[in-house]
Amino acid sequence: MAAISVEPCTFALFGALGDLALRKLFPALYQLDRANLLHPQTRLLALAREAGSAQDHLSTIEAHLRQHVAQADLEPVALARFLARLHYQHLDFLQPEGYQALAEQVPGEQPLIAYFATAAAVYGAICENLDNAGLSARTRVVLEKPIGHDLESSRRVNDAVARFFPENRVYRIDHYLGKETVQNLIALRFANSLFETQWNQNSISHVEITVAEKVGIEGRWGYFDKAGQLRDMIQNHLLQLLCLIAMDPPSELSADAIRDEKVKVLKALAPITGDGLSTRVVRGQYIAGYSDGKPVPGYLEEDNANAQSDTETFVALRADIRNWRWSGVPFYLRTGKRMPQKLSQIVIHFKETPHYIFAPEQRLQVGNKLIIRLQPDEGISLRVMTKEQGLDKGMQLRSGPLQLNFSDAWRSARIPDAYERLLLEVMRGNQNLFVRKDEIEHAWQWCDQLIAGWRNAGDAPKPYAAGSWGPMSSIALITRDGRAWYGDI
Repeated sequence: MAAISVEPCTFALFGALGDLALRKLFPALYQLDRANLLHPQTRLLALAREAGSAQDHLSTIEAHLRQHVAQADLEPVALARFLARLHYQHLDFLQPEGYQALAEQVPGEQPLIAYFATAAAVYGAICENLDNAGLSARTRVVLEKPIGHDLESSRRVNDAVARFFPENRVYRIDHYLGKETVQNLIALRFANSLFETQWNQNSISHVEITVAEKVGIEGRWGYFDKAGQLRDMIQNHLLQLLCLIAMDPPSELSADAIRDEKVKVLKALAPITGDGLSTRVVRGQYIAGYSDGKPVPGYLEEDNANAQSDTETFVALRADIRNWRWSGVPFYLRTGKRMPQKLSQIVIHFKETPHYIFAPEQRLQVGNKLIIRLQPDEGISLRVMTKEQGLDKGMQLRSGPLQLNFSDAWRSARIPDAYERLLLEVMRGNQNLFVRKDEIEHAWQWCDQLIAGWRNAGDAPKPYAAGSWGPMSSIALITRDGRAWYGDI
Protein backbone atom coordinates (compact mmCIF):
# COMPACT_ATOMS: atom_id res chain seq x y z
CA MET A 1 0.00 0.00 0.00
CA ALA A 2 2.86 2.39 0.75
CA ALA A 3 3.93 2.15 -2.91
CA ILE A 4 0.96 4.35 -3.90
CA SER A 5 2.14 7.70 -5.20
CA VAL A 6 0.39 10.76 -3.76
CA GLU A 7 1.23 14.31 -4.79
CA PRO A 8 1.88 17.02 -2.19
CA CYS A 9 -1.17 19.09 -1.31
CA THR A 10 -2.60 21.41 1.28
CA PHE A 11 -5.53 19.73 3.04
CA ALA A 12 -7.89 22.30 4.58
CA LEU A 13 -10.53 20.89 6.91
CA PHE A 14 -13.47 23.27 7.39
CA GLY A 15 -15.26 22.52 10.65
CA ALA A 16 -12.12 21.10 12.24
CA LEU A 17 -13.47 21.14 15.80
CA GLY A 18 -16.72 19.36 14.98
CA ASP A 19 -17.59 15.80 15.95
CA LEU A 20 -16.96 14.30 12.50
CA ALA A 21 -13.52 15.88 12.19
CA LEU A 22 -12.39 14.95 15.69
CA ARG A 23 -13.83 11.43 15.71
CA LYS A 24 -13.20 10.31 12.13
CA LEU A 25 -11.26 12.66 9.86
CA PHE A 26 -8.19 13.49 11.93
CA PRO A 27 -7.71 9.83 12.97
CA ALA A 28 -7.98 8.84 9.28
CA LEU A 29 -5.40 11.45 8.26
CA TYR A 30 -3.10 10.26 11.05
CA GLN A 31 -3.36 6.65 9.85
CA LEU A 32 -2.47 7.74 6.31
CA ASP A 33 0.57 9.59 7.63
CA ARG A 34 1.53 6.60 9.78
CA ALA A 35 1.40 4.39 6.66
CA ASN A 36 3.65 6.88 4.80
CA LEU A 37 0.85 7.73 2.40
CA LEU A 38 1.04 11.49 2.88
CA HIS A 39 3.65 13.30 0.83
CA PRO A 40 6.36 14.85 3.06
CA GLN A 41 5.34 18.33 1.84
CA THR A 42 1.62 17.88 2.51
CA ARG A 43 0.27 20.38 5.05
CA LEU A 44 -2.90 20.06 7.12
CA LEU A 45 -4.95 23.15 7.97
CA ALA A 46 -7.57 22.92 10.71
CA LEU A 47 -10.13 25.67 10.03
CA ALA A 48 -12.88 26.53 12.51
CA ARG A 49 -14.91 29.48 13.74
CA GLU A 50 -13.66 29.16 17.30
CA ALA A 51 -11.30 31.98 18.26
CA GLY A 52 -8.78 31.73 21.08
CA SER A 53 -5.38 30.10 21.34
CA ALA A 54 -4.39 28.06 18.30
CA GLN A 55 -2.27 25.85 20.53
CA ASP A 56 -5.26 25.09 22.75
CA HIS A 57 -7.28 23.98 19.73
CA LEU A 58 -4.40 21.84 18.45
CA SER A 59 -4.21 20.24 21.90
CA THR A 60 -7.92 19.42 21.63
CA ILE A 61 -7.31 17.70 18.31
CA GLU A 62 -4.39 15.74 19.76
CA ALA A 63 -6.49 14.65 22.75
CA HIS A 64 -9.20 13.30 20.44
CA LEU A 65 -6.58 11.52 18.35
CA ARG A 66 -5.38 9.72 21.46
CA GLN A 67 -8.99 8.83 22.29
CA HIS A 68 -10.10 7.57 18.88
CA VAL A 69 -6.94 5.90 17.54
CA ALA A 70 -6.11 2.44 18.89
CA GLN A 71 -3.33 2.58 21.46
CA ALA A 72 -1.22 0.15 19.46
CA ASP A 73 -1.34 2.53 16.46
CA LEU A 74 -0.21 5.60 18.40
CA GLU A 75 3.45 5.57 17.46
CA PRO A 76 5.41 8.51 18.97
CA VAL A 77 7.40 9.23 15.80
CA ALA A 78 4.35 9.08 13.52
CA LEU A 79 2.27 11.19 15.92
CA ALA A 80 4.97 13.84 16.21
CA ARG A 81 5.30 13.99 12.40
CA PHE A 82 1.54 14.29 12.00
CA LEU A 83 1.16 17.06 14.58
CA ALA A 84 4.04 18.97 12.96
CA ARG A 85 2.02 19.09 9.71
CA LEU A 86 -1.04 20.45 11.47
CA HIS A 87 -1.84 24.17 11.74
CA TYR A 88 -4.94 25.85 13.19
CA GLN A 89 -6.57 28.92 11.66
CA HIS A 90 -9.59 30.79 12.98
CA LEU A 91 -11.94 31.43 10.05
CA ASP A 92 -15.50 32.71 9.78
CA PHE A 93 -16.63 30.67 6.78
CA LEU A 94 -19.17 33.29 5.66
CA GLN A 95 -16.80 36.28 5.69
CA PRO A 96 -14.43 36.72 2.73
CA GLU A 97 -11.76 38.60 4.71
CA GLY A 98 -10.16 35.54 6.31
CA TYR A 99 -9.75 33.66 3.05
CA GLN A 100 -6.81 35.77 1.94
CA ALA A 101 -4.93 34.56 5.01
CA LEU A 102 -5.89 31.01 3.98
CA ALA A 103 -4.54 31.61 0.47
CA GLU A 104 -1.22 32.66 1.96
CA GLN A 105 -1.00 29.24 3.63
CA VAL A 106 -1.23 27.38 0.31
CA PRO A 107 2.02 27.09 -1.69
CA GLY A 108 1.54 28.24 -5.27
CA GLU A 109 2.46 24.90 -6.83
CA GLN A 110 0.23 22.74 -4.62
CA PRO A 111 -3.43 21.78 -5.08
CA LEU A 112 -5.79 22.65 -2.24
CA ILE A 113 -8.21 20.06 -0.94
CA ALA A 114 -11.10 21.76 0.86
CA TYR A 115 -13.08 19.31 3.01
CA PHE A 116 -16.45 20.71 4.13
CA ALA A 117 -17.28 19.06 7.46
CA THR A 118 -19.95 21.74 7.93
CA ALA A 119 -23.65 22.23 7.35
CA ALA A 120 -24.51 22.05 3.64
CA ALA A 121 -26.13 25.48 3.88
CA VAL A 122 -22.68 27.14 3.88
CA TYR A 123 -21.12 25.11 1.03
CA GLY A 124 -21.99 27.77 -1.53
CA ALA A 125 -20.58 30.63 0.57
CA ILE A 126 -17.32 28.76 1.18
CA CYS A 127 -16.96 28.05 -2.54
CA GLU A 128 -17.58 31.71 -3.41
CA ASN A 129 -15.03 32.88 -0.86
CA LEU A 130 -12.44 30.39 -2.12
CA ASP A 131 -13.01 31.73 -5.62
CA ASN A 132 -12.71 35.36 -4.51
CA ALA A 133 -9.40 34.50 -2.85
CA GLY A 134 -8.06 33.13 -6.14
CA LEU A 135 -8.03 29.53 -4.93
CA SER A 136 -10.80 27.84 -6.94
CA ALA A 137 -8.71 26.96 -10.01
CA ARG A 138 -6.54 24.54 -8.03
CA THR A 139 -9.01 23.33 -5.42
CA ARG A 140 -10.89 20.05 -5.06
CA VAL A 141 -13.90 20.30 -2.77
CA VAL A 142 -15.18 17.43 -0.66
CA LEU A 143 -18.86 17.57 0.34
CA GLU A 144 -20.23 15.67 3.32
CA LYS A 145 -23.78 14.35 3.43
CA PRO A 146 -26.54 15.24 3.81
CA ILE A 147 -26.62 17.34 0.65
CA GLY A 148 -30.08 18.83 1.07
CA HIS A 149 -33.20 17.25 2.53
CA ASP A 150 -35.03 16.66 -0.76
CA LEU A 151 -34.47 16.99 -4.52
CA GLU A 152 -35.07 20.74 -4.63
CA SER A 153 -32.74 21.59 -1.73
CA SER A 154 -30.02 19.23 -2.99
CA ARG A 155 -30.12 20.98 -6.36
CA ARG A 156 -29.71 24.34 -4.65
CA VAL A 157 -26.62 23.13 -2.80
CA ASN A 158 -25.09 21.42 -5.83
CA ASP A 159 -25.83 24.39 -8.09
CA ALA A 160 -24.19 26.76 -5.60
CA VAL A 161 -21.04 24.63 -5.65
CA ALA A 162 -21.16 24.21 -9.44
CA ARG A 163 -20.96 28.00 -9.93
CA PHE A 164 -17.30 27.77 -8.96
CA PHE A 165 -16.26 24.12 -9.33
CA PRO A 166 -16.75 21.73 -12.27
CA GLU A 167 -18.01 18.23 -11.56
CA ASN A 168 -14.54 16.69 -11.97
CA ARG A 169 -13.33 18.64 -8.93
CA VAL A 170 -16.31 17.89 -6.66
CA TYR A 171 -16.07 14.83 -4.37
CA ARG A 172 -19.32 13.89 -2.60
CA ILE A 173 -18.64 11.58 0.32
CA ASP A 174 -20.64 8.47 1.15
CA HIS A 175 -18.39 6.70 3.64
CA TYR A 176 -19.97 3.30 2.90
CA LEU A 177 -18.29 3.41 -0.51
CA GLY A 178 -14.90 3.41 1.20
CA LYS A 179 -15.46 0.16 3.11
CA GLU A 180 -13.22 -2.74 2.09
CA THR A 181 -16.13 -5.12 1.55
CA VAL A 182 -18.03 -2.63 -0.60
CA GLN A 183 -14.93 -2.28 -2.77
CA ASN A 184 -14.81 -6.04 -3.00
CA LEU A 185 -18.30 -6.07 -4.52
CA ILE A 186 -16.73 -4.85 -7.77
CA ALA A 187 -14.03 -7.53 -7.69
CA LEU A 188 -16.41 -10.26 -6.53
CA ARG A 189 -18.89 -9.63 -9.31
CA PHE A 190 -16.74 -8.73 -12.28
CA ALA A 191 -13.55 -10.73 -11.65
CA ASN A 192 -15.35 -14.04 -11.00
CA SER A 193 -17.36 -15.63 -13.79
CA LEU A 194 -18.76 -18.00 -11.14
CA PHE A 195 -20.88 -15.11 -9.88
CA GLU A 196 -21.33 -12.76 -12.81
CA THR A 197 -22.86 -15.45 -15.04
CA GLN A 198 -25.44 -16.13 -12.28
CA TRP A 199 -26.06 -12.49 -11.35
CA ASN A 200 -29.55 -12.06 -12.80
CA GLN A 201 -33.20 -13.02 -12.54
CA ASN A 202 -32.50 -16.54 -13.86
CA SER A 203 -30.48 -17.52 -10.78
CA ILE A 204 -31.28 -15.04 -7.99
CA SER A 205 -34.53 -15.22 -6.05
CA HIS A 206 -34.23 -12.01 -4.02
CA VAL A 207 -31.75 -9.70 -2.30
CA GLU A 208 -31.69 -8.32 1.25
CA ILE A 209 -29.80 -5.24 2.43
CA THR A 210 -29.84 -4.64 6.20
CA VAL A 211 -28.13 -1.76 8.00
CA ALA A 212 -29.02 -2.01 11.70
CA GLU A 213 -27.82 0.22 14.52
CA LYS A 214 -27.96 -0.64 18.22
CA VAL A 215 -27.71 2.98 19.28
CA GLY A 216 -30.49 5.51 19.52
CA ILE A 217 -30.20 9.21 18.71
CA GLU A 218 -26.96 9.80 20.67
CA GLY A 219 -27.77 13.45 21.35
CA ARG A 220 -28.45 14.26 17.68
CA TRP A 221 -32.17 14.95 18.13
CA GLY A 222 -32.07 18.36 16.40
CA TYR A 223 -30.57 16.91 13.22
CA PHE A 224 -32.22 13.51 13.15
CA ASP A 225 -35.78 14.61 13.82
CA LYS A 226 -35.67 16.80 10.71
CA ALA A 227 -34.18 14.00 8.63
CA GLY A 228 -35.50 10.61 9.72
CA GLN A 229 -34.17 7.21 8.77
CA LEU A 230 -35.21 7.38 5.11
CA ARG A 231 -33.24 10.55 4.43
CA ASP A 232 -30.41 9.67 6.80
CA MET A 233 -29.71 6.13 5.58
CA ILE A 234 -31.73 4.91 2.60
CA GLN A 235 -31.31 7.93 0.30
CA ASN A 236 -27.54 7.49 0.37
CA HIS A 237 -26.02 4.39 1.99
CA LEU A 238 -28.58 1.72 1.14
CA LEU A 239 -29.33 2.97 -2.37
CA GLN A 240 -25.59 3.11 -3.09
CA LEU A 241 -25.25 -0.53 -1.98
CA LEU A 242 -28.25 -1.47 -4.10
CA CYS A 243 -26.65 0.19 -7.13
CA LEU A 244 -23.36 -1.68 -6.70
CA ILE A 245 -25.21 -4.98 -6.44
CA ALA A 246 -27.58 -4.35 -9.32
CA MET A 247 -25.53 -2.39 -11.87
CA ASP A 248 -24.37 -3.85 -15.16
CA PRO A 249 -20.64 -4.28 -15.81
CA PRO A 250 -18.99 -0.93 -16.58
CA SER A 251 -16.97 -0.65 -19.77
CA GLU A 252 -13.90 0.18 -17.67
CA LEU A 253 -12.94 0.94 -14.08
CA SER A 254 -13.18 4.70 -14.52
CA ALA A 255 -15.22 6.98 -12.29
CA ASP A 256 -17.75 7.96 -14.93
CA ALA A 257 -18.14 4.44 -16.35
CA ILE A 258 -19.00 3.08 -12.90
CA ARG A 259 -21.30 5.98 -12.04
CA ASP A 260 -23.08 5.78 -15.40
CA GLU A 261 -24.12 2.21 -14.55
CA LYS A 262 -25.27 3.19 -11.06
CA VAL A 263 -27.44 5.97 -12.47
CA LYS A 264 -29.12 3.46 -14.81
CA VAL A 265 -30.19 1.43 -11.75
CA LEU A 266 -31.61 4.49 -9.97
CA LYS A 267 -33.56 5.44 -13.10
CA ALA A 268 -34.99 1.91 -13.28
CA LEU A 269 -36.31 1.85 -9.69
CA ALA A 270 -40.07 1.44 -9.75
CA PRO A 271 -41.89 4.19 -7.83
CA ILE A 272 -43.88 3.09 -4.79
CA THR A 273 -47.25 4.80 -4.75
CA GLY A 274 -50.91 4.14 -3.89
CA ASP A 275 -51.51 0.77 -2.24
CA GLY A 276 -47.78 0.03 -2.45
CA LEU A 277 -47.18 2.48 0.38
CA SER A 278 -48.99 0.15 2.77
CA THR A 279 -47.85 -3.19 1.34
CA ARG A 280 -44.26 -2.46 0.27
CA VAL A 281 -43.07 0.09 2.83
CA VAL A 282 -43.03 0.10 6.65
CA ARG A 283 -42.15 3.07 8.85
CA GLY A 284 -41.36 2.57 12.50
CA GLN A 285 -40.43 4.53 15.61
CA TYR A 286 -38.84 2.87 18.64
CA ILE A 287 -40.50 2.93 22.03
CA ALA A 288 -38.92 2.05 25.37
CA GLY A 289 -37.28 -1.35 25.53
CA TYR A 290 -34.02 -3.08 26.36
CA SER A 291 -30.55 -2.98 24.83
CA ASP A 292 -27.92 -5.42 26.11
CA GLY A 293 -30.29 -6.23 28.94
CA LYS A 294 -30.55 -2.62 30.11
CA PRO A 295 -33.67 -0.43 29.84
CA VAL A 296 -33.47 2.34 27.25
CA PRO A 297 -35.96 5.15 26.54
CA GLY A 298 -38.21 5.44 23.52
CA TYR A 299 -37.56 7.96 20.76
CA LEU A 300 -40.13 10.40 22.16
CA GLU A 301 -38.52 10.11 25.62
CA GLU A 302 -34.98 11.01 24.51
CA ASP A 303 -33.40 14.25 25.75
CA ASN A 304 -34.91 17.36 24.10
CA ALA A 305 -37.50 15.24 22.31
CA ASN A 306 -40.68 16.57 20.79
CA ALA A 307 -43.37 14.28 22.15
CA GLN A 308 -45.51 14.86 19.02
CA SER A 309 -42.83 13.85 16.51
CA ASP A 310 -43.81 11.43 13.76
CA THR A 311 -40.23 11.02 12.44
CA GLU A 312 -39.36 7.45 11.55
CA THR A 313 -36.39 5.66 13.14
CA PHE A 314 -36.95 2.50 11.06
CA VAL A 315 -37.76 1.81 7.42
CA ALA A 316 -38.24 -1.49 5.62
CA LEU A 317 -39.27 -1.63 1.99
CA ARG A 318 -39.39 -3.73 -1.14
CA ALA A 319 -37.71 -2.12 -4.16
CA ASP A 320 -38.15 -3.41 -7.70
CA ILE A 321 -35.85 -2.65 -10.63
CA ARG A 322 -37.52 -2.42 -14.00
CA ASN A 323 -34.93 -3.89 -16.36
CA TRP A 324 -34.15 -7.23 -17.96
CA ARG A 325 -31.48 -8.30 -15.48
CA TRP A 326 -33.66 -7.88 -12.38
CA SER A 327 -37.22 -8.36 -13.61
CA GLY A 328 -39.19 -10.12 -10.87
CA VAL A 329 -36.34 -10.01 -8.31
CA PRO A 330 -37.31 -7.97 -5.22
CA PHE A 331 -34.71 -6.05 -3.22
CA TYR A 332 -35.67 -5.84 0.47
CA LEU A 333 -34.07 -2.89 2.26
CA ARG A 334 -34.18 -2.49 6.02
CA THR A 335 -32.55 0.00 8.37
CA GLY A 336 -33.28 1.21 11.88
CA LYS A 337 -32.05 2.44 15.23
CA ARG A 338 -32.22 0.54 18.52
CA MET A 339 -31.96 -2.81 16.76
CA PRO A 340 -30.73 -5.96 18.60
CA GLN A 341 -27.25 -5.66 17.09
CA LYS A 342 -25.06 -3.45 14.96
CA LEU A 343 -25.11 -5.12 11.58
CA SER A 344 -24.61 -4.20 7.94
CA GLN A 345 -24.97 -7.03 5.48
CA ILE A 346 -26.14 -7.94 2.00
CA VAL A 347 -27.68 -11.37 1.41
CA ILE A 348 -28.02 -12.69 -2.14
CA HIS A 349 -30.56 -15.56 -2.18
CA PHE A 350 -30.10 -17.92 -5.12
CA LYS A 351 -33.01 -19.88 -6.56
CA GLU A 352 -33.53 -23.53 -5.76
CA THR A 353 -32.71 -26.28 -8.22
CA PRO A 354 -35.62 -27.00 -10.60
CA HIS A 355 -36.07 -30.58 -9.40
CA TYR A 356 -35.53 -31.73 -5.80
CA ILE A 357 -34.25 -35.31 -5.35
CA PHE A 358 -33.50 -35.45 -1.61
CA ALA A 359 -35.77 -36.29 1.33
CA PRO A 360 -38.78 -33.93 1.34
CA GLU A 361 -38.35 -33.02 5.03
CA GLN A 362 -34.95 -31.48 4.21
CA ARG A 363 -36.26 -29.14 1.56
CA LEU A 364 -36.52 -26.11 3.86
CA GLN A 365 -32.72 -26.16 4.25
CA VAL A 366 -32.07 -25.82 0.54
CA GLY A 367 -30.92 -22.52 -0.89
CA ASN A 368 -27.51 -21.09 -1.62
CA LYS A 369 -26.88 -17.68 -0.11
CA LEU A 370 -24.03 -15.24 -0.64
CA ILE A 371 -23.63 -13.16 2.53
CA ILE A 372 -21.56 -9.98 2.29
CA ARG A 373 -20.83 -8.46 5.72
CA LEU A 374 -19.84 -4.81 6.01
CA GLN A 375 -19.86 -4.70 9.81
CA PRO A 376 -19.08 -5.69 12.45
CA ASP A 377 -16.71 -8.24 10.86
CA GLU A 378 -16.06 -7.52 7.20
CA GLY A 379 -16.13 -10.64 5.06
CA ILE A 380 -17.89 -12.80 2.50
CA SER A 381 -19.60 -16.13 3.10
CA LEU A 382 -21.23 -18.50 0.59
CA ARG A 383 -23.63 -20.98 2.15
CA VAL A 384 -23.69 -24.29 0.31
CA MET A 385 -25.35 -27.66 0.88
CA THR A 386 -23.18 -30.68 1.66
CA LYS A 387 -23.72 -34.21 3.00
CA GLU A 388 -23.45 -34.88 6.72
CA GLN A 389 -20.34 -36.95 7.56
CA GLY A 390 -20.80 -40.50 8.87
CA LEU A 391 -21.77 -43.98 7.73
CA ASP A 392 -25.16 -43.70 9.41
CA LYS A 393 -26.10 -40.35 7.86
CA GLY A 394 -27.20 -41.51 4.42
CA MET A 395 -27.89 -38.45 2.25
CA GLN A 396 -28.72 -36.18 5.15
CA LEU A 397 -27.89 -32.61 4.11
CA ARG A 398 -26.35 -29.77 6.03
CA SER A 399 -25.90 -26.10 5.22
CA GLY A 400 -22.42 -24.74 5.81
CA PRO A 401 -20.31 -21.73 4.85
CA LEU A 402 -17.43 -21.27 2.47
CA GLN A 403 -16.11 -18.26 4.33
CA LEU A 404 -13.65 -15.42 3.84
CA ASN A 405 -13.22 -13.27 6.92
CA PHE A 406 -10.92 -10.38 6.05
CA SER A 407 -9.44 -9.97 9.53
CA ASP A 408 -8.73 -13.71 9.78
CA ALA A 409 -7.47 -14.14 6.22
CA TRP A 410 -4.99 -11.25 6.46
CA ARG A 411 -4.10 -11.23 10.14
CA SER A 412 -0.98 -9.15 9.56
CA ALA A 413 -2.83 -6.43 7.64
CA ARG A 414 -4.90 -3.77 9.32
CA ILE A 415 -8.22 -3.10 7.55
CA PRO A 416 -8.30 0.64 6.80
CA ASP A 417 -11.23 2.75 7.93
CA ALA A 418 -13.49 3.89 5.10
CA TYR A 419 -12.50 7.52 5.55
CA GLU A 420 -8.81 6.66 5.12
CA ARG A 421 -9.47 5.24 1.68
CA LEU A 422 -11.71 8.12 0.66
CA LEU A 423 -9.28 10.82 1.80
CA LEU A 424 -6.46 9.07 -0.01
CA GLU A 425 -8.47 8.90 -3.24
CA VAL A 426 -9.25 12.63 -3.03
CA MET A 427 -5.52 13.34 -2.74
CA ARG A 428 -4.92 11.12 -5.76
CA GLY A 429 -7.65 12.89 -7.74
CA ASN A 430 -9.62 9.65 -8.23
CA GLN A 431 -13.43 10.01 -8.22
CA ASN A 432 -14.34 6.30 -8.45
CA LEU A 433 -15.60 6.13 -4.86
CA PHE A 434 -17.57 9.37 -4.89
CA VAL A 435 -21.13 10.23 -5.83
CA ARG A 436 -21.97 12.24 -8.91
CA LYS A 437 -24.60 14.98 -8.94
CA ASP A 438 -27.10 13.04 -11.04
CA GLU A 439 -26.86 10.07 -8.65
CA ILE A 440 -27.84 12.35 -5.78
CA GLU A 441 -30.76 13.75 -7.74
CA HIS A 442 -32.19 10.42 -8.90
CA ALA A 443 -31.91 9.00 -5.36
CA TRP A 444 -33.73 12.03 -3.93
CA GLN A 445 -36.38 11.83 -6.63
CA TRP A 446 -37.18 8.23 -5.66
CA CYS A 447 -37.18 8.97 -1.93
CA ASP A 448 -39.23 12.15 -2.31
CA GLN A 449 -42.17 10.21 -3.73
CA LEU A 450 -42.17 8.02 -0.61
CA ILE A 451 -42.07 11.03 1.71
CA ALA A 452 -44.87 12.74 -0.24
CA GLY A 453 -46.93 9.56 -0.12
CA TRP A 454 -46.57 9.28 3.67
CA ARG A 455 -47.46 12.93 4.10
CA ASN A 456 -50.54 12.75 1.86
CA ALA A 457 -51.77 9.55 3.52
CA GLY A 458 -51.14 10.87 7.04
CA ASP A 459 -49.15 7.70 7.67
CA ALA A 460 -47.75 7.57 11.22
CA PRO A 461 -44.74 5.36 12.06
CA LYS A 462 -45.57 2.06 13.73
CA PRO A 463 -44.12 1.49 17.22
CA TYR A 464 -41.48 -1.15 17.91
CA ALA A 465 -39.72 -1.99 21.14
CA ALA A 466 -36.09 -0.89 21.42
CA GLY A 467 -33.92 -3.99 21.06
CA SER A 468 -36.26 -5.65 18.53
CA TRP A 469 -36.04 -6.02 14.74
CA GLY A 470 -38.71 -3.42 14.08
CA PRO A 471 -42.50 -3.40 13.75
CA MET A 472 -44.28 -6.69 13.13
CA SER A 473 -45.47 -5.31 9.80
CA SER A 474 -41.84 -5.34 8.57
CA ILE A 475 -41.91 -9.11 9.01
CA ALA A 476 -45.23 -9.27 7.16
CA LEU A 477 -43.73 -7.22 4.33
CA ILE A 478 -41.36 -10.05 3.41
CA THR A 479 -43.44 -13.06 4.54
CA ARG A 480 -46.21 -11.81 2.26
CA ASP A 481 -43.89 -12.89 -0.56
CA GLY A 482 -43.18 -16.27 1.08
CA ARG A 483 -39.77 -15.22 2.43
CA ALA A 484 -38.13 -14.26 5.74
CA TRP A 485 -35.38 -11.87 6.82
CA TYR A 486 -32.11 -13.77 7.02
CA GLY A 487 -30.58 -14.37 10.43
CA ASP A 488 -33.09 -12.56 12.68
CA ILE A 489 -32.91 -13.88 16.22
